[in-house]
Amino acid sequence: MKRITQFALLIMLIVTSVAHSAGLQGLRIWSAPDHSRLVFDLDAAIDHHLFGLDSPNRIVIDLKQTELKNKLAGPSSSDLFIKSLRYAKRNGSDFRVVLDLKDKVKPKSFMLKPNGQYGHRLVVDLYSEAAQTAPVLQQTEVEKIKQGETELTISRSVVDNQRSSDIIVAIDAGHGGEDPGALGPSGTREKDVVLQLAKKLAADINRQKGFKAVLTRTGDYYIGLRKRMMLARKEKADLFVSIHADAFHDPRVRGSSVYVLSSRGASNEASRWLADRENAADLVGGVKLEDKDDMLASVLLDLSQTATRQASNDVASSVYRELRKHGKTHGKRVQKAGFMVLKSPDVPSMLIETAFISNPTEEKNLKNRQYQNRMAAAIRQGIVAYFDKTPPPGTWLAQQSATRHVTVRGETLSEIAQQYSVSVSLLKSSNNLKSDTVKVGQVLTIPRS
Repeated sequence: MKRITQFALLIMLIVTSVAHSAGLQGLRIWSAPDHSRLVFDLDAAIDHHLFGLDSPNRIVIDLKQTELKNKLAGPSSSDLFIKSLRYAKRNGSDFRVVLDLKDKVKPKSFMLKPNGQYGHRLVVDLYSEAAQTAPVLQQTEVEKIKQGETELTISRSVVDNQRSSDIIVAIDAGHGGEDPGALGPSGTREKDVVLQLAKKLAADINRQKGFKAVLTRTGDYYIGLRKRMMLARKEKADLFVSIHADAFHDPRVRGSSVYVLSSRGASNEASRWLADRENAADLVGGVKLEDKDDMLASVLLDLSQTATRQASNDVASSVYRELRKHGKTHGKRVQKAGFMVLKSPDVPSMLIETAFISNPTEEKNLKNRQYQNRMAAAIRQGIVAYFDKTPPPGTWLAQQSATRHVTVRGETLSEIAQQYSVSVSLLKSSNNLKSDTVKVGQVLTIPRS
C-alpha cells in the first residue's frame, strides 16, 4: 500500500510538472544592419538563463520548464552574427538553444507580455562587442548670434561650408520585424506597406537636386523608437519624417493625417535631457549641456525646442496642404501628439499617417503602386515647398536663392553687375529697370548667373 501511494505521488508530480511546462511554439529571427534579434514565441511566461562561451564563440539560452511544440527556424546565411542554431531537451524539463556565432557578441534578453497579435515572447538581441547599441553622435561646435540681450540662434553646424550641401531628410518606416503594426481587413501588414512607401519617398527626394534621403530601416527588422530619433541626429538630418498607416475600430474612417510634437511631449523630453546631460552623450543643436548650470541648460534647451517645434509645424503644414490636394485628409489641420519619434529637440520632425489600413478601400490603395507614387510625390512636394522658402544656410538650395543688394552712394549698375558676375542687361531685366540709373538705398534682386 505504501509503495502504491508513493508511486501515485510520483505520477502526480510528473503530471504537475508537465502541466506547468510552457510550450515553445516557434522562433523568428530578424537580421538588422547592426544587430540580430531572436523572438521565441511561447504560450506562457518562462524563466530563462543566457550566457556566452568562447572557442568557438557561442551563446547558450536555457528555457526553464519549456517543451518544444514546433521545429525552430534557423538563421539565414546573411545573418550578421549567427552561423547556425542547435537545440535539445535538457534536464528532462528544460530546453536549451545554442547559437554558433560568426563573431563575439553582447547579448541582451527580455520577456514581452501578450498583445493583440502575439502571446508571451522571449526576445534576445545580439550586438557586436565592438559597437554600442545606440548610434554614437558626433559633437559639433556652436555658432551663436546675439542681438541685443534676448535673441540667441543655435546653428546645427560649425560653419555653413562644413555641413552637407544637400538638405538631409531622414525617412522612418514605422514598425518592422516582430512588430507588424496595424493589420488590414485582408491581412496587409502596416510594416510592409510603410517600408514600400518610405523607399519610394526616398527615391523621390534623391531625384530632387539639393536633397538627400536617408532611411532609418531598409528591411524587415525593428528599431527602437528613441534610436530612430538618434539615427536622424547622427545623420545631421534637417528633417525627420516617420511614415505610418492608421487604424480604427470603425472601418469607414479614412484619410491621411500629419502629426507634430505636442507641448506636453516636448516638456517631458526636456526634463529627460536635463536629467541626463551629465552623460555628455547627447547634444542639443550642437550645444553640450554637461558643463552648463541648470538655468543656462534649461534656457538653451528651450530655445532649441522652440525653434524646432516651429519648423516642424511649418513643414508639416506644407505637407498637409499637398496631401489635401491629392485626396481626403483626416482632420482639418496638422495634429499634435506625444509620439516618441517626434521628440528630437533639434531636428524638425513629423509623423504621417498615410491612410487608414483598417478601411478596406484604403488598404487596397496602400498596396497599389500608383497610389504609393502619388502619396510619395505629395509628401516630397510639401517638403520641397517648405525648404524652397527657408533653405538651411550653407546648402546648395540656399546658394541658389536670389541675392538682394542695397545700393550705396557712388555705385553704378555696371559695378554691381561686375561684383556679382552677371550682365547689366540681365540685372536690368530682373529688376524692371528702364535705364542704368540706380538710387541710393534701392534694393536690387541679383539673378542667378
